[in-house]
Amino acid sequence: MFARGAGAVRTDVLLALVVTAVQVLGVHVRGPEVNERPITDLAGLGIALLVLPGLALAVRRRWPGIVLALAALTSGAYYLLDFSDGPGWLALFIALYTVTAYGDGRRSVRIAAITIAALAAVWLVAATDIEPAQAIGWVWFRIGAAVMSAALGESSRARQVILDEAVARAELAERRREEETRARVADERVRIAREVHDTVAHAIAIVNVQAGVTAHVLDKRPDLARENLVAIEQTSSRALEEMRSILGMLRSGDDPRAPTPGLAEVDELVERAREAGLTVDRQDTGPASVTVPSAVGAAAYRIVQEGLTNVIRHVGPTRVSVGVTTEAGELCVSVVDEGPSGDAPAPGAPDPGPPAPGHGIRGMRERCELLGGRLEAGPRAGRGFEVRARIPLALRAEATA
Repeated sequence: MFARGAGAVRTDVLLALVVTAVQVLGVHVRGPEVNERPITDLAGLGIALLVLPGLALAVRRRWPGIVLALAALTSGAYYLLDFSDGPGWLALFIALYTVTAYGDGRRSVRIAAITIAALAAVWLVAATDIEPAQAIGWVWFRIGAAVMSAALGESSRARQVILDEAVARAELAERRREEETRARVADERVRIAREVHDTVAHAIAIVNVQAGVTAHVLDKRPDLARENLVAIEQTSSRALEEMRSILGMLRSGDDPRAPTPGLAEVDELVERAREAGLTVDRQDTGPASVTVPSAVGAAAYRIVQEGLTNVIRHVGPTRVSVGVTTEAGELCVSVVDEGPSGDAPAPGAPDPGPPAPGHGIRGMRERCELLGGRLEAGPRAGRGFEVRARIPLALRAEATA
């Protein structure tokens, strides 16, 4: 507890030498009064009783209790033997200050109080025959100064404790801020990765189907091939715009960003899916007359986008039912396909089959759960695949933070 640097050691050694010199020289210059014994009596015992506590201050921070005990014993012996009064109590006062300043609070104050009480009794007994009688005032001065020394030490310790606690609270708050910042950065990375996945996967799936169809009909129907190439150009252009919007969030706040897509853009998704060869039926009721939070609308858009992308990638041309309805305070989103429309997939389309649970379905589920909703995805009875999500229209507090 009493860690000491080289500077503290030098300071304490210098303090010990100065206090020792002041105690010895101060008492010697003052000289003995009536009924007082010179410090040179008893083979210089008075000088020894002044030197010992003074030099002991060199180790006051390492062993404060021992230094105080030595100072108290030598002070009691000094005055009981009627040696000359004077500044022989400096080491005692510094020892009392050290015990309370570097102690543990209640225990160190108790030790200082017991020491002062014992010394006060000794000093008063030693002063019973003091001459002149007015000199008893120096005894009360020593008692008062001892109390003040202990009180100053305790005040210094209390201030240091308050300062340490303030520093600890500041460090804890800083660590919490750093942890919250890291968590927000991690959440933002996941969100951006999810947005990029949804945008890129949808665009590439459509481009892949259209490019396959174009390659298949290039020689036989150049007009259809030209239409598909235009659709590829438009799809890739829209994907690039969405990518710029998403990546713009990584730039400074001065850069303008496009608004987050929502329910209003679902029709555009459906048209693109139809261009890719899907037959899409809309089954919407409710949202036009109900206020849908932007976060819920964006989640619904991404769920429809991912659902249609999975159909294009894994099934090929087929009939798909897309539903966005409101029911019992929830936005219900569904993407249901009827499975492959024939024995062979469309030209350029991947092999048919239900999508395996991967990043797309997991991303849709994470979106729903973040907003307090739930998502179910799996094969239908018989054939086809369905994705159904229910998202509360009343968002939780953490979802809007």
